[in-house]
Amino acid sequence: MDRAALADFLRRHREALQPGDVGLGPGLRRRAPGLRREEVAQLALMSTDYYTRLEQQRGPQPSTQILASIARALRLTDDERDYLYRVAGHGVPDRTVDTGHVAPALQRVLDRLSDTPALIIDPLGRTLAQNDLARALYGDATAYTGWERSEIYRWFAHPETARAVYPDEDRARQGRALVASLRAALGTLGPSSGAGDLVTALERTSPEFVELWARQEVARRFTDHKVLVHREVGEIEVDCQVLLTEDQLQALLVLTAAPGSESAEKIRLLGVLGTQDLAVEPTSARHAGR
Repeated sequence: MDRAALADFLRRHREALQPGDVGLGPGLRRRAPGLRREEVAQLALMSTDYYTRLEQQRGPQPSTQILASIARALRLTDDERDYLYRVAGHGVPDRTVDTGHVAPALQRVLDRLSDTPALIIDPLGRTLAQNDLARALYGDATAYTGWERSEIYRWFAHPETARAVYPDEDRARQGRALVASLRAALGTLGPSSGAGDLVTALERTSPEFVELWARQEVARRFTDHKVLVHREVGEIEVDCQVLLTEDQLQALLVLTAAPGSESAEKIRLLGVLGTQDLAVEPTSARHAGR
């Protein structure tokens, strides 16, 4: 671990960011350039004291989980993220399977979406980031660990909770779509990738998955018209649009309702209600993950 290089790298990238770059308001007049340390700590979901010690060359070696959070908070590119891992004394994560890093371009778009649910996912259905409205609608999907982080895994391993957001009549279609998307991911990433590992885990977990997997259906279905169910506001009819990274390993999903519709009003209500008492507790604390 090169403490001096790490501290200088963090400080310079923090100072290069403005509040608007990360979805924050300008706040009070700033005496120093860039973000404040407490703002980076807030974005990285860590204590200000811990982050400050890293910039002052006093902190312990950060874990890979901490580094992933910092890379996301500072909107680092893949190359910058790799450098951060190296100066912190860690190996560089595999870019095709890492679940902690979000493409900066997608993150910047997500930061600006505050009036409709939006989330960023990877090819295995793992939520990498989500805005407040998506969190209110789906629960905090970033709190899951291991295979629980994958919507595909939860759909078959914990159907009683994972499928609650879809009406009964649409669950069969959604299940087939998830399996077809996993087969597409397997074709892209290869059988020795995380996609192959997820298939193995699901084959051991769900006879239903085994049956659907045998259909050999392949599709990456993002653009869609669907109905989602929230236990407080009821059914919400939305259109789903997608923005992909160049390598197609991350996708920003944006859910919109027709202007002036009842569903649009329900989405507005979600923003008022927020996430308090609305999100289903992640099952990662109750079930073994990957």
